[in-house]
Amino acid sequence: MESKKYGLYIGGEWIETEESIPVYHKYSGKVIANIAKANREHVRDAVAKAQKVFKNSSLTPFRRYEILLKASELVEERRKELEVSLAREVGKTIKDAKGELDRVVNTLRISAEEAKRIGGEIVPLQATPGAENRLGFAIRVPRGVIGAITPFNYPLLLTAHKVAPAIAAGNTVVLKPATSTPIASFQLVELLEAAGLPKGHVNIVTGAGSEVGDWMLEDERIAIFTFTGSAEVGKWIKQRSGLRPVALELGNNSPNIVHSDADLEAAARLISARSFHNAGQACIAVQRILVQEKVFDAFTERYLAFVDRLQVGDPEDPNTDVGPMISEKEAIRAEQWVMEAVAQGAEMLRGGKREGAILHPTVLTRTTPEMKVNCLEVFAPVVTLMPYKTIEDAFEIANDSAYGLQAGIFTSDLNIAMKAARSLEYGGVIINDVSTYRNDVMPYGGIKNSGLGKEGPRYTIEEMTELRMVVMNL
Repeated sequence: MESKKYGLYIGGEWIETEESIPVYHKYSGKVIANIAKANREHVRDAVAKAQKVFKNSSLTPFRRYEILLKASELVEERRKELEVSLAREVGKTIKDAKGELDRVVNTLRISAEEAKRIGGEIVPLQATPGAENRLGFAIRVPRGVIGAITPFNYPLLLTAHKVAPAIAAGNTVVLKPATSTPIASFQLVELLEAAGLPKGHVNIVTGAGSEVGDWMLEDERIAIFTFTGSAEVGKWIKQRSGLRPVALELGNNSPNIVHSDADLEAAARLISARSFHNAGQACIAVQRILVQEKVFDAFTERYLAFVDRLQVGDPEDPNTDVGPMISEKEAIRAEQWVMEAVAQGAEMLRGGKREGAILHPTVLTRTTPEMKVNCLEVFAPVVTLMPYKTIEDAFEIANDSAYGLQAGIFTSDLNIAMKAARSLEYGGVIINDVSTYRNDVMPYGGIKNSGLGKEGPRYTIEEMTELRMVVMNL
Protein backbone atom coordinates (compact mmCIF):
# COMPACT_ATOMS: atom_id res chain seq x y z
CA MET A 1 0.00 0.00 0.00
CA GLU A 2 1.70 3.21 -1.21
CA SER A 3 1.32 6.35 0.86
CA LYS A 4 -0.28 9.37 -0.81
CA LYS A 5 0.79 12.96 -0.42
CA TYR A 6 -1.74 15.75 0.09
CA GLY A 7 -0.94 19.44 -0.03
CA LEU A 8 -3.19 22.19 1.21
CA TYR A 9 -6.16 22.78 -1.10
CA ILE A 10 -6.63 26.53 -1.53
CA GLY A 11 -8.54 28.23 -4.32
CA GLY A 12 -8.68 24.98 -6.27
CA GLU A 13 -4.90 24.55 -6.23
CA TRP A 14 -2.64 22.16 -4.34
CA ILE A 15 -0.14 23.99 -2.17
CA GLU A 16 2.97 22.18 -0.96
CA THR A 17 4.58 23.12 2.34
CA GLU A 18 7.97 22.57 3.88
CA GLU A 19 6.68 20.40 6.70
CA SER A 20 4.32 17.43 6.51
CA ILE A 21 2.46 15.19 8.96
CA PRO A 22 2.07 11.40 8.56
CA VAL A 23 -1.33 9.71 8.59
CA TYR A 24 -1.30 6.15 9.90
CA HIS A 25 -3.26 3.00 9.17
CA LYS A 26 -5.00 2.62 12.53
CA TYR A 27 -4.70 -1.18 12.61
CA SER A 28 -1.31 -1.92 11.01
CA GLY A 29 0.38 1.30 12.08
CA LYS A 30 1.84 1.88 8.61
CA VAL A 31 1.97 5.34 7.04
CA ILE A 32 -0.78 5.64 4.43
CA ALA A 33 -0.46 9.35 3.63
CA ASN A 34 1.44 12.54 4.34
CA ILE A 35 -0.40 15.84 4.66
CA ALA A 36 0.88 19.38 4.44
CA LYS A 37 1.35 21.46 7.57
CA ALA A 38 -0.12 24.94 7.12
CA ASN A 39 1.25 28.18 8.55
CA ARG A 40 -0.61 31.40 9.37
CA GLU A 41 -0.20 32.85 5.87
CA HIS A 42 -1.68 29.71 4.30
CA VAL A 43 -4.77 30.09 6.48
CA ARG A 44 -5.11 33.78 5.64
CA ASP A 45 -4.79 32.96 1.94
CA ALA A 46 -7.46 30.27 2.20
CA VAL A 47 -9.87 32.72 3.85
CA ALA A 48 -9.10 35.39 1.26
CA LYS A 49 -9.76 32.97 -1.62
CA ALA A 50 -12.97 31.75 0.00
CA GLN A 51 -14.17 35.32 0.50
CA LYS A 52 -13.39 36.27 -3.09
CA VAL A 53 -15.22 33.23 -4.45
CA PHE A 54 -18.21 33.96 -2.20
CA LYS A 55 -18.52 37.54 -3.46
CA ASN A 56 -18.31 36.44 -7.09
CA SER A 57 -20.27 33.17 -6.95
CA SER A 58 -23.15 32.87 -9.38
CA LEU A 59 -24.47 29.49 -8.18
CA THR A 60 -28.26 29.54 -8.12
CA PRO A 61 -30.20 27.48 -5.57
CA PHE A 62 -31.17 25.03 -8.30
CA ARG A 63 -27.56 24.66 -9.41
CA ARG A 64 -26.50 23.99 -5.82
CA TYR A 65 -29.22 21.33 -5.70
CA GLU A 66 -27.89 19.71 -8.87
CA ILE A 67 -24.30 19.66 -7.59
CA LEU A 68 -25.16 18.15 -4.22
CA LEU A 69 -27.47 15.55 -5.74
CA LYS A 70 -24.81 14.54 -8.26
CA ALA A 71 -22.24 14.33 -5.46
CA SER A 72 -24.50 11.89 -3.61
CA GLU A 73 -24.59 9.71 -6.72
CA LEU A 74 -20.80 9.82 -7.06
CA VAL A 75 -20.37 8.81 -3.42
CA GLU A 76 -22.63 5.83 -4.09
CA GLU A 77 -20.56 4.88 -7.14
CA ARG A 78 -17.32 4.98 -5.12
CA ARG A 79 -18.82 3.38 -2.03
CA LYS A 80 -16.48 0.35 -1.80
CA GLU A 81 -13.35 2.46 -2.16
CA LEU A 82 -14.54 4.95 0.45
CA GLU A 83 -15.51 2.21 2.91
CA VAL A 84 -12.05 0.65 2.77
CA SER A 85 -10.45 4.07 3.07
CA LEU A 86 -12.45 4.76 6.27
CA ALA A 87 -11.47 1.36 7.69
CA ARG A 88 -7.81 2.19 7.16
CA GLU A 89 -7.82 5.87 8.09
CA VAL A 90 -10.16 5.71 11.10
CA GLY A 91 -9.89 2.07 12.14
CA LYS A 92 -13.65 1.61 11.93
CA THR A 93 -15.03 -1.73 10.85
CA ILE A 94 -16.40 -2.29 7.36
CA LYS A 95 -19.83 -2.68 9.02
CA ASP A 96 -19.53 0.78 10.58
CA ALA A 97 -18.06 2.25 7.38
CA LYS A 98 -21.08 1.02 5.41
CA GLY A 99 -23.35 2.81 7.86
CA GLU A 100 -21.34 6.00 7.54
CA LEU A 101 -21.52 5.89 3.73
CA ASP A 102 -25.31 5.38 3.86
CA ARG A 103 -25.62 8.53 5.91
CA VAL A 104 -23.21 10.56 3.77
CA VAL A 105 -25.33 9.82 0.70
CA ASN A 106 -28.47 10.74 2.64
CA THR A 107 -26.98 13.98 4.00
CA LEU A 108 -25.96 15.13 0.53
CA ARG A 109 -29.43 14.34 -0.84
CA ILE A 110 -31.21 16.14 1.98
CA SER A 111 -28.90 19.16 1.62
CA ALA A 112 -29.63 19.22 -2.10
CA GLU A 113 -33.38 19.37 -1.44
CA GLU A 114 -32.99 22.03 1.25
CA ALA A 115 -31.08 24.25 -1.20
CA LYS A 116 -34.41 24.75 -3.02
CA ARG A 117 -36.40 25.48 0.14
CA ILE A 118 -34.59 28.46 1.64
CA GLY A 119 -37.34 31.01 2.04
CA GLY A 120 -38.45 33.78 4.36
CA GLU A 121 -41.62 35.17 5.84
CA ILE A 122 -44.05 38.07 5.62
CA VAL A 123 -43.94 40.32 8.69
CA PRO A 124 -47.35 41.94 9.45
CA LEU A 125 -46.17 45.52 9.84
CA GLN A 126 -49.69 46.79 9.18
CA ALA A 127 -50.77 45.42 12.56
CA THR A 128 -49.09 48.50 14.04
CA PRO A 129 -50.93 51.86 13.74
CA GLY A 130 -49.18 54.22 11.35
CA ALA A 131 -47.65 51.44 9.27
CA GLU A 132 -50.62 50.90 6.95
CA ASN A 133 -48.60 51.71 3.85
CA ARG A 134 -45.65 49.51 4.67
CA LEU A 135 -44.89 46.00 3.49
CA GLY A 136 -42.40 43.92 5.47
CA PHE A 137 -40.76 40.61 4.72
CA ALA A 138 -37.67 38.74 5.89
CA ILE A 139 -35.31 36.81 3.63
CA ARG A 140 -32.47 34.41 4.40
CA VAL A 141 -29.07 35.35 2.99
CA PRO A 142 -25.78 33.41 3.21
CA ARG A 143 -23.33 34.55 5.88
CA GLY A 144 -20.17 34.28 3.76
CA VAL A 145 -17.06 32.29 4.70
CA ILE A 146 -17.77 29.35 7.03
CA GLY A 147 -14.94 28.14 9.26
CA ALA A 148 -15.45 24.39 9.75
CA ILE A 149 -13.44 22.17 12.09
CA THR A 150 -14.24 18.46 12.01
CA PRO A 151 -13.33 15.47 14.26
CA PHE A 152 -11.65 12.13 13.58
CA ASN A 153 -14.46 9.70 14.39
CA TYR A 154 -16.80 10.27 11.40
CA PRO A 155 -14.56 12.23 9.03
CA LEU A 156 -16.67 11.80 5.91
CA LEU A 157 -20.13 12.12 7.47
CA LEU A 158 -19.46 15.02 9.83
CA THR A 159 -17.63 16.92 7.09
CA ALA A 160 -20.66 16.40 4.85
CA HIS A 161 -22.91 17.70 7.64
CA LYS A 162 -21.01 21.00 7.61
CA VAL A 163 -19.92 21.41 3.99
CA ALA A 164 -23.11 20.31 2.19
CA PRO A 165 -25.49 22.71 4.03
CA ALA A 166 -22.91 25.50 3.65
CA ILE A 167 -22.95 25.01 -0.12
CA ALA A 168 -26.74 24.64 -0.16
CA ALA A 169 -27.03 28.01 1.60
CA GLY A 170 -24.65 29.75 -0.83
CA ASN A 171 -21.61 30.05 1.45
CA THR A 172 -17.97 29.14 0.92
CA VAL A 173 -15.88 27.09 3.37
CA VAL A 174 -12.45 26.95 4.95
CA LEU A 175 -12.22 23.44 6.34
CA LYS A 176 -9.82 22.13 8.98
CA PRO A 177 -10.15 18.32 9.24
CA ALA A 178 -8.75 16.26 12.11
CA THR A 179 -5.02 15.70 11.65
CA SER A 180 -5.35 11.96 12.22
CA THR A 181 -8.14 11.46 9.62
CA PRO A 182 -7.90 14.13 6.88
CA ILE A 183 -8.15 11.93 3.80
CA ALA A 184 -11.96 11.71 3.86
CA SER A 185 -12.24 15.50 3.58
CA PHE A 186 -10.06 15.58 0.47
CA GLN A 187 -12.16 12.78 -1.01
CA LEU A 188 -15.42 14.62 -0.34
CA VAL A 189 -14.21 17.86 -1.92
CA GLU A 190 -12.92 15.91 -4.91
CA LEU A 191 -16.38 14.38 -5.36
CA LEU A 192 -18.13 17.74 -4.97
CA GLU A 193 -15.94 19.32 -7.63
CA ALA A 194 -16.45 16.31 -9.91
CA ALA A 195 -20.18 16.97 -9.44
CA GLY A 196 -19.73 20.53 -10.69
CA LEU A 197 -18.84 22.64 -7.65
CA PRO A 198 -16.55 25.45 -8.87
CA LYS A 199 -13.07 25.47 -7.40
CA GLY A 200 -12.50 27.63 -4.36
CA HIS A 201 -15.89 27.04 -2.76
CA VAL A 202 -14.27 24.62 -0.32
CA ASN A 203 -10.69 25.12 0.84
CA ILE A 204 -8.78 22.69 3.06
CA VAL A 205 -6.02 23.65 5.50
CA THR A 206 -4.32 20.91 7.51
CA GLY A 207 -1.91 20.96 10.40
CA ALA A 208 -1.79 21.06 14.18
CA GLY A 209 -5.31 21.67 15.46
CA SER A 210 -4.41 24.25 18.09
CA GLU A 211 -2.38 26.32 15.62
CA VAL A 212 -4.62 26.17 12.53
CA GLY A 213 -7.78 26.57 14.57
CA ASP A 214 -6.32 29.58 16.36
CA TRP A 215 -5.29 31.22 13.07
CA MET A 216 -8.82 30.68 11.71
CA LEU A 217 -10.31 32.29 14.80
CA GLU A 218 -7.97 35.28 14.39
CA ASP A 219 -9.39 36.02 10.93
CA GLU A 220 -12.41 38.31 11.19
CA ARG A 221 -13.41 37.50 7.61
CA ILE A 222 -14.77 34.13 8.77
CA ALA A 223 -18.45 34.80 9.48
CA ILE A 224 -19.36 31.75 11.58
CA PHE A 225 -17.56 28.75 13.07
CA THR A 226 -18.93 25.24 13.12
CA PHE A 227 -17.09 22.69 15.23
CA THR A 228 -17.55 19.10 16.34
CA GLY A 229 -15.27 17.80 19.07
CA SER A 230 -14.54 18.02 22.76
CA ALA A 231 -16.22 20.37 25.22
CA GLU A 232 -12.83 21.82 26.18
CA VAL A 233 -12.01 22.88 22.62
CA GLY A 234 -15.59 24.05 22.05
CA LYS A 235 -15.33 26.36 25.05
CA TRP A 236 -12.03 27.72 23.73
CA ILE A 237 -13.61 28.43 20.30
CA LYS A 238 -16.56 30.22 21.89
CA GLN A 239 -14.24 32.38 23.97
CA ARG A 240 -12.12 33.31 20.94
CA SER A 241 -14.91 33.87 18.41
CA GLY A 242 -16.03 37.22 19.85
CA LEU A 243 -19.42 38.36 18.58
CA ARG A 244 -19.39 35.94 15.66
CA PRO A 245 -21.84 33.04 15.94
CA VAL A 246 -20.67 29.50 16.62
CA ALA A 247 -22.29 26.09 16.21
CA LEU A 248 -20.76 23.57 18.60
CA GLU A 249 -21.45 19.82 18.64
CA LEU A 250 -19.58 18.56 21.68
CA GLY A 251 -19.39 15.57 24.03
CA ASN A 252 -21.74 13.41 26.07
CA ASN A 253 -21.77 10.50 28.55
CA SER A 254 -25.00 9.09 27.17
CA PRO A 255 -27.42 7.43 29.60
CA ASN A 256 -29.63 4.59 28.39
CA ILE A 257 -32.46 3.63 30.74
CA VAL A 258 -34.01 0.15 30.80
CA HIS A 259 -37.21 0.19 32.85
CA SER A 260 -38.81 -2.89 34.38
CA ASP A 261 -41.63 -2.94 31.81
CA ALA A 262 -39.26 -2.93 28.80
CA ASP A 263 -38.76 -5.75 26.32
CA LEU A 264 -35.47 -6.90 27.87
CA GLU A 265 -34.38 -9.05 24.92
CA ALA A 266 -34.84 -6.21 22.44
CA ALA A 267 -33.21 -3.70 24.78
CA ALA A 268 -30.19 -5.96 25.38
CA ARG A 269 -29.79 -6.63 21.67
CA LEU A 270 -30.01 -2.97 20.62
CA ILE A 271 -27.85 -1.61 23.44
CA SER A 272 -25.14 -4.24 22.99
CA ALA A 273 -25.02 -3.64 19.24
CA ARG A 274 -24.50 0.09 19.72
CA SER A 275 -22.36 0.09 22.87
CA PHE A 276 -19.12 -0.57 21.02
CA HIS A 277 -19.64 0.53 17.41
CA ASN A 278 -16.78 2.67 16.10
CA ALA A 279 -14.88 1.40 19.17
CA GLY A 280 -17.13 3.57 21.33
CA GLN A 281 -15.81 6.73 19.68
CA ALA A 282 -19.07 8.56 19.09
CA CYS A 283 -20.40 11.49 21.08
CA ILE A 284 -23.77 9.75 21.50
CA ALA A 285 -22.33 6.27 22.09
CA VAL A 286 -23.89 4.22 24.87
CA GLN A 287 -21.88 4.86 28.05
CA ARG A 288 -24.13 4.65 31.14
CA ILE A 289 -26.73 1.86 31.19
CA LEU A 290 -29.31 2.41 33.96
CA VAL A 291 -31.47 -0.65 34.69
CA GLN A 292 -34.44 -0.93 37.09
CA GLU A 293 -33.25 -3.12 39.98
CA LYS A 294 -36.02 -5.76 39.60
CA VAL A 295 -34.76 -6.65 36.10
CA PHE A 296 -31.09 -5.79 36.57
CA ASP A 297 -29.82 -9.37 36.71
CA ALA A 298 -32.08 -10.59 33.89
CA PHE A 299 -31.06 -7.72 31.63
CA THR A 300 -27.36 -8.04 32.47
CA GLU A 301 -27.39 -11.75 31.60
CA ARG A 302 -28.98 -11.07 28.21
CA TYR A 303 -26.76 -8.07 27.53
CA LEU A 304 -23.50 -9.91 28.29
CA ALA A 305 -24.58 -12.82 26.09
CA PHE A 306 -24.80 -10.41 23.14
CA VAL A 307 -21.49 -8.73 24.06
CA ASP A 308 -19.76 -12.13 24.12
CA ARG A 309 -20.64 -12.65 20.45
CA LEU A 310 -18.81 -9.51 19.27
CA GLN A 311 -15.69 -10.12 17.19
CA VAL A 312 -12.65 -7.93 17.78
CA GLY A 313 -9.78 -7.41 15.33
CA ASP A 314 -8.91 -6.24 11.83
CA PRO A 315 -11.45 -3.60 10.74
CA GLU A 316 -11.14 -4.66 7.09
CA ASP A 317 -12.43 -8.15 7.96
CA PRO A 318 -16.18 -7.92 7.20
CA ASN A 319 -16.95 -10.08 10.27
CA THR A 320 -15.25 -7.73 12.73
CA ASP A 321 -17.53 -5.81 15.10
CA VAL A 322 -14.94 -3.83 17.09
CA GLY A 323 -11.71 -2.48 15.65
CA PRO A 324 -8.91 -0.30 17.03
CA MET A 325 -9.32 3.08 18.65
CA ILE A 326 -7.86 6.12 16.92
CA SER A 327 -4.47 5.61 18.60
CA GLU A 328 -2.69 3.50 21.17
CA LYS A 329 -2.39 6.63 23.32
CA GLU A 330 -6.17 6.93 23.53
CA ALA A 331 -6.56 3.20 24.20
CA ILE A 332 -4.06 3.48 27.08
CA ARG A 333 -5.96 6.47 28.47
CA ALA A 334 -9.25 4.55 28.43
CA GLU A 335 -7.58 1.48 29.95
CA GLN A 336 -6.25 3.67 32.78
CA TRP A 337 -9.76 5.01 33.47
CA VAL A 338 -11.05 1.42 33.67
CA MET A 339 -8.26 0.31 36.00
CA GLU A 340 -8.81 3.40 38.15
CA ALA A 341 -12.52 2.52 38.47
CA VAL A 342 -11.69 -1.08 39.43
CA ALA A 343 -9.21 0.15 42.03
CA GLN A 344 -12.01 2.31 43.45
CA GLY A 345 -14.36 -0.66 43.78
CA ALA A 346 -15.94 -1.24 40.36
CA GLU A 347 -16.42 -4.79 39.12
CA MET A 348 -15.31 -5.70 35.60
CA LEU A 349 -17.85 -8.04 33.99
CA ARG A 350 -16.18 -8.18 30.58
CA GLY A 351 -13.13 -6.83 28.78
CA GLY A 352 -10.32 -4.73 30.15
CA LYS A 353 -7.85 -6.35 27.77
CA ARG A 354 -5.80 -4.04 25.53
CA GLU A 355 -3.70 -4.97 22.49
CA GLY A 356 -2.01 -1.86 21.13
CA ALA A 357 -4.78 0.47 19.96
CA ILE A 358 -7.45 -2.20 20.46
CA LEU A 359 -9.37 -2.14 23.73
CA HIS A 360 -11.70 -5.09 24.03
CA PRO A 361 -15.36 -4.31 24.84
CA THR A 362 -15.40 -3.52 28.54
CA VAL A 363 -18.43 -3.68 30.85
CA LEU A 364 -18.24 -2.36 34.42
CA THR A 365 -20.70 -2.46 37.28
CA ARG A 366 -20.71 -1.28 40.91
CA THR A 367 -19.40 2.07 39.74
CA THR A 368 -20.04 5.40 41.44
CA PRO A 369 -21.09 8.69 39.82
CA GLU A 370 -17.76 10.42 40.44
CA MET A 371 -15.70 7.79 38.59
CA LYS A 372 -14.30 9.06 35.27
CA VAL A 373 -16.02 6.23 33.39
CA ASN A 374 -19.33 7.76 34.49
CA CYS A 375 -18.92 11.50 34.90
CA LEU A 376 -16.65 12.19 31.90
CA GLU A 377 -16.97 11.24 28.23
CA VAL A 378 -15.05 7.96 27.99
CA PHE A 379 -15.02 7.89 24.14
CA ALA A 380 -13.92 4.26 24.12
CA PRO A 381 -15.54 0.78 24.09
CA VAL A 382 -16.40 1.04 27.78
CA VAL A 383 -19.86 1.01 29.40
CA THR A 384 -21.15 0.96 32.96
CA LEU A 385 -24.20 -0.89 34.32
CA MET A 386 -26.04 0.70 37.24
CA PRO A 387 -29.31 -0.32 38.98
CA TYR A 388 -31.99 2.16 40.07
CA LYS A 389 -35.17 1.93 42.16
CA THR A 390 -37.78 4.25 40.66
CA ILE A 391 -38.04 5.94 37.27
CA GLU A 392 -37.60 9.28 39.04
CA ASP A 393 -34.29 7.99 40.39
CA ALA A 394 -33.28 7.03 36.84
CA PHE A 395 -34.05 10.52 35.55
CA GLU A 396 -32.10 12.07 38.41
CA ILE A 397 -29.05 9.87 37.74
CA ALA A 398 -29.25 10.52 34.01
CA ASN A 399 -29.47 14.28 34.52
CA ASP A 400 -26.59 14.33 36.99
CA SER A 401 -24.18 15.17 34.20
CA ALA A 402 -22.34 18.15 32.78
CA TYR A 403 -23.50 16.96 29.35
CA GLY A 404 -26.85 16.86 27.59
CA LEU A 405 -26.67 15.59 24.01
CA GLN A 406 -28.89 12.49 23.71
CA ALA A 407 -30.38 9.87 26.01
CA GLY A 408 -32.21 6.61 25.39
CA ILE A 409 -35.01 4.91 27.34
CA PHE A 410 -36.72 1.53 26.95
CA THR A 411 -40.27 1.25 28.32
CA SER A 412 -43.70 -0.04 27.25
CA ASP A 413 -45.50 2.65 29.26
CA LEU A 414 -46.52 5.66 27.16
CA ASN A 415 -46.82 7.84 30.26
CA ILE A 416 -43.24 7.05 31.31
CA ALA A 417 -42.07 7.69 27.75
CA MET A 418 -43.69 11.11 27.71
CA LYS A 419 -42.40 11.89 31.19
CA ALA A 420 -38.90 11.02 29.96
CA ALA A 421 -39.31 13.38 27.01
CA ARG A 422 -40.07 16.23 29.42
CA SER A 423 -37.76 15.27 32.30
CA LEU A 424 -34.51 14.20 30.66
CA GLU A 425 -32.25 17.22 30.18
CA TYR A 426 -30.95 16.32 26.74
CA GLY A 427 -31.18 17.71 23.23
CA GLY A 428 -32.61 14.39 22.05
CA VAL A 429 -34.60 11.70 23.90
CA ILE A 430 -34.77 8.39 22.04
CA ILE A 431 -37.60 6.09 23.16
CA ASN A 432 -37.25 2.31 22.73
CA ASP A 433 -33.93 2.73 20.99
CA VAL A 434 -30.43 3.71 22.04
CA SER A 435 -28.92 7.15 22.49
CA THR A 436 -26.90 6.63 19.30
CA TYR A 437 -29.93 6.94 17.03
CA ARG A 438 -29.54 9.84 14.64
CA ASN A 439 -31.55 10.46 11.51
CA ASP A 440 -29.86 13.08 9.36
CA VAL A 441 -33.05 15.11 8.88
CA MET A 442 -33.61 15.74 12.57
CA PRO A 443 -32.37 18.71 14.62
CA TYR A 444 -29.30 17.30 16.36
CA GLY A 445 -27.54 19.12 19.17
CA GLY A 446 -27.25 19.31 22.91
CA ILE A 447 -27.45 21.52 25.96
CA LYS A 448 -25.07 22.24 28.85
CA ASN A 449 -21.51 21.17 27.94
CA SER A 450 -22.78 19.31 24.87
CA GLY A 451 -22.83 22.44 22.77
CA LEU A 452 -24.78 25.16 21.01
CA GLY A 453 -26.91 25.13 17.87
CA LYS A 454 -28.37 22.31 15.82
CA GLU A 455 -27.20 20.17 12.93
CA GLY A 456 -29.25 18.42 10.27
CA PRO A 457 -29.21 20.16 6.86
CA ARG A 458 -32.33 22.29 7.35
CA TYR A 459 -31.20 23.45 10.80
CA THR A 460 -27.59 23.93 9.78
CA ILE A 461 -28.75 26.16 6.92
CA GLU A 462 -30.61 28.29 9.45
CA GLU A 463 -27.35 28.63 11.41
CA MET A 464 -25.41 29.47 8.25
CA THR A 465 -27.78 32.14 6.95
CA GLU A 466 -28.86 35.53 8.31
CA LEU A 467 -32.48 36.62 8.54
CA ARG A 468 -32.57 40.00 6.79
CA MET A 469 -35.55 42.29 7.26
CA VAL A 470 -36.83 44.23 4.23
CA VAL A 471 -39.34 47.10 4.64
CA MET A 472 -41.06 48.77 1.69
CA ASN A 473 -42.78 52.14 2.13
CA LEU A 474 -45.66 52.08 -0.32
